[in-house]
Amino acid sequence: MNNLISKYNYISSTASDMAPGVLPLLARLTFSAVLLHYFIASGLTKLGEGLFGFLNPSAGAYAQIFPKAMEAVTYDISQLTVFHWAVVTGGTIAEFALPALIVVGLFTRLAALGMIGFVIVQSLTDLYGHGGIDHEGTLGAWFDRASDSLILDQRALWVFLLATLVLKGGGWLSLDRVLKPAQSPSAA
Repeated sequence: MNNLISKYNYISSTASDMAPGVLPLLARLTFSAVLLHYFIASGLTKLGEGLFGFLNPSAGAYAQIFPKAMEAVTYDISQLTVFHWAVVTGGTIAEFALPALIVVGLFTRLAALGMIGFVIVQSLTDLYGHGGIDHEGTLGAWFDRASDSLILDQRALWVFLLATLVLKGGGWLSLDRVLKPAQSPSAA
């Protein structure tokens, strides 16, 4: 029995030693597999015409981000303010830049924190701007038997995944690791 406990302790110790590098790498791979294409596809719907379409977002971008404001001006973008343009343009750029930074592991903590803010704003817009709070099953509830509500359940898992990156950084195989100054043996 002592031999079994000793082997278990060895495996546990090894897993704990590997966790700081493995967990963030797995979080970034999971983000890439599950959410990267979602955010890229969403960002593409916001681009305007031409090479600098990100600076001249589509009407759909404004409708997605400011649905009630767009309805109030009968979908005439020219009636919106510079504030609306700045938020839509910033959101569009963020929807491409932050996931790309996470995937390559560059400024991972900051990018993941930005994505958490993005997901919170996205969720609030879905609930209050698009009326998701009125639709049965969209909001969902925690601690129920359903694990697939679009807002509380899914977005909580997204935020947990991103929080891992905020707390742990980019992990192994990240550009953050390359940029980190080497520690001297005496400092370790």
